[in-house]
Amino acid sequence: MGFFDVISPRAIATSALVLTTFAQDALAAPKAPWIRPGGGYYGKKKMSNHIKRAIEGNNQKRAPETPFCAESLTTTVKAPKDNVWGTLVDVEIASVVEWLFAQEDLNLTITDDATGWDNTIQLVEAMWPNKTDALAYIDGTGPAPTKYAHVVLNNRATEDAHYADILVGPLPIDNATAKWEPLTYLHNKPSGGKVRNLDADNDIVYSEWLFKIGASVADITLDLWNATAMGLENDTLSIWGIDPLWQDDGRIIRWDTFWNTPTEVFDDSTLLPLGLYFSSDVTGRDPSKWKLEGWLYNGIFYETTEAFRAAYWSEGFVKHGANVDGDWARTDHQGEPLPMDSAAAPELIAPAGNRFAVDHKQNYVEWQDYSFYIGFTRDAGMALYDIRYKGERLIYELGLQEALAHYAGNDPMNSGTAYLDTFYGFGPYTFELVKGYDCPAHAVYLNTSFYVAETTHTHIDSVCLFEYVSDFPIQRHTTSDYVSVTKNTYFVARSISTIGNYDYMFSYSFFNDGSISVEVRASGYIQSAFFAGNGDYGFKIHDNLSGSMHDHVLNFKVDFDILGTNNSVQLMSTVPVSKSYPWSKGKVRNTMALSRSFIENEDEGRFNWGHNSATQVLVVNEDELNKHGELRGYRILPYTGAGHLVVENSTNLANAANWASHDIQITKRKDTEYKGAHAYNSQDVHDPPIDFAKFFDGENLRKEDLVLWLNLGMHHIPHTGDLPNTVMTTAHSGIQFMPSNYFDGDLSRRTVNQVRINYENGTATEIETFGQFKAAEDGSCGTCKLDYTPADRKHGDYHGDIVVRKFPFDPNNPYFESESI
Repeated sequence: MGFFDVISPRAIATSALVLTTFAQDALAAPKAPWIRPGGGYYGKKKMSNHIKRAIEGNNQKRAPETPFCAESLTTTVKAPKDNVWGTLVDVEIASVVEWLFAQEDLNLTITDDATGWDNTIQLVEAMWPNKTDALAYIDGTGPAPTKYAHVVLNNRATEDAHYADILVGPLPIDNATAKWEPLTYLHNKPSGGKVRNLDADNDIVYSEWLFKIGASVADITLDLWNATAMGLENDTLSIWGIDPLWQDDGRIIRWDTFWNTPTEVFDDSTLLPLGLYFSSDVTGRDPSKWKLEGWLYNGIFYETTEAFRAAYWSEGFVKHGANVDGDWARTDHQGEPLPMDSAAAPELIAPAGNRFAVDHKQNYVEWQDYSFYIGFTRDAGMALYDIRYKGERLIYELGLQEALAHYAGNDPMNSGTAYLDTFYGFGPYTFELVKGYDCPAHAVYLNTSFYVAETTHTHIDSVCLFEYVSDFPIQRHTTSDYVSVTKNTYFVARSISTIGNYDYMFSYSFFNDGSISVEVRASGYIQSAFFAGNGDYGFKIHDNLSGSMHDHVLNFKVDFDILGTNNSVQLMSTVPVSKSYPWSKGKVRNTMALSRSFIENEDEGRFNWGHNSATQVLVVNEDELNKHGELRGYRILPYTGAGHLVVENSTNLANAANWASHDIQITKRKDTEYKGAHAYNSQDVHDPPIDFAKFFDGENLRKEDLVLWLNLGMHHIPHTGDLPNTVMTTAHSGIQFMPSNYFDGDLSRRTVNQVRINYENGTATEIETFGQFKAAEDGSCGTCKLDYTPADRKHGDYHGDIVVRKFPFDPNNPYFESESI
């Protein structure tokens, strides 16, 4: 039986992929065969010339001068400073792992040899420096911050199984100076950097518990669905359940349910619930003390298997049909082709080459007057650092903190499910992008890597960078004498992470007017519910299927530095007023005016978008006025679909997702409030390692170094259009950062990609192109002849993972292996 057949799509993630870093060695692989969910081993292969070329630079370098009609490569640039948010290189990771195994007090076992009662290394990645240390280096003449490794140990050689965050360093490792210590400041509870591990016995949950329960009702499952889940090779059902486990009154309770299995390669098992649920008390690490607590079918609860069986075989017992996969659940082309659709679709091209520059070693990017660094972590994937315009920093840090999918329903599976996705990690599931579909074919691609079981895996081309021309202009105006219009060209950094059944696309976009946007789009298979009396929780969308309502909430950290680190948040509201004026002759006029105020302290720092979108949220520097005396700053405004969690005081999450309760939350920046969530918050929801609510302790927010925690969200009530997959056109949420009196005028006037056409009596008399075609006009380049090949013709270059062993370290013998989602 494949691994996917028995474990929840998200639960699978904890099995292996446990660290993400950016690849310092850019590896590429020949095309690998398709692997069905459940994973597979590609086997060791000889490194090809293609890989060797990629190691030498990913084939992205070009001369600084970009000629007209050039190839779609990119200019190389040297970052002004080393990327202090960069990742550990192979040698550094290998040295940390080797040193840790030499520490007898840690009692570590190599992962491949470990049982459920051994201690292993779960994670090795770079520890980001404190902001004060980073600024001293990137803004001044201070030394580069000392490098350390953040390590997570999975300590299971104890009844009190737990994860432990530790700090290892300094790097490079020197036996005379190296040490490890608990990384306590990542937690805001007195745990010594530890959090319990409720999944320590995952390797026996199925074999010692769930499959035995499945076997105990095999007569019923055969009668209902002609299928079984007993842990055998010929099983045709799977069993999995809620996340997080219920953690009430000192007990650990799980609810599980039966799912039909796909009959083909398509990953549609989350569309195949069967409506039979059972509860178990799995407190403690001794399976002999675990207890089956009852069964639920058709809204009736039975306290024992005997009671359920007696009812089932009695006369008049109501039996429902099954959800069975078919073409309705498969993503391949179906139906009659659309008219003229077989011709190649329009594609964006870059005839002058990519007009931006990248330092691949430092993951540093420049586009027009913007610059930023890229960081990457196991928990949250891609983040941007030190975002500047014309050398002036706007944002110190911009990145995802956590993503929540909170379900509701009349059954315990949906009522009990509230995924916190950094538990599985966005980094390890940032897979290779499909050129021409996920990103334009001309984009520049970067690699990402992650640590797992004493190896690092590299995902080829899993981050893309590209310019894009919008389908609408950024400016236009028409008069009786002329028309003026400007192209809306913008720059995007993008990655896509597949967390179980959902694919999340993250796009950071930069615009010519100085604005920046963050967008999240979602696709993939919904997690559905069995349709039986749950009309209050979703539409019926197939034979026995409900759409299963749920909220997606994604939290982003935005550390603004508007003209320095001492910032304030101003609220400016458009309000109705009744007012008389000197010129209104004593009459009161009903009109509107502006009302201004500041967020004074953290007690005021949690709020939602104002009614009628009438309140602007401005991050300003009170000591920096423009030439007209107005505060310079950036406005925060919802782009589309921004929202917070509808559920109040979630029974499932308790204190594990207090960040999800408001649209906007503002805190004074602290090194000890490094992240808004911890990847293992789901393991102790009542007393999580990071309780976000504890960040708010009344501190002053005027003229301070501030962090805004902003929630994007989608209130998703799936409908028939979500079959087979949710579509990204509507599963979409975003937010914008817009200059407000920050610049003296519209920055987009600086682009030459605009035209003014003067005309008279129906005839164009003058066309001003502002030098954008200078190369053609001066004779240095004529008309371009484009060698165009549709992106579909190049998909044979799609790769698998590249793996390099870290213990023992073997950089010269990479091999190929892909883990399941």
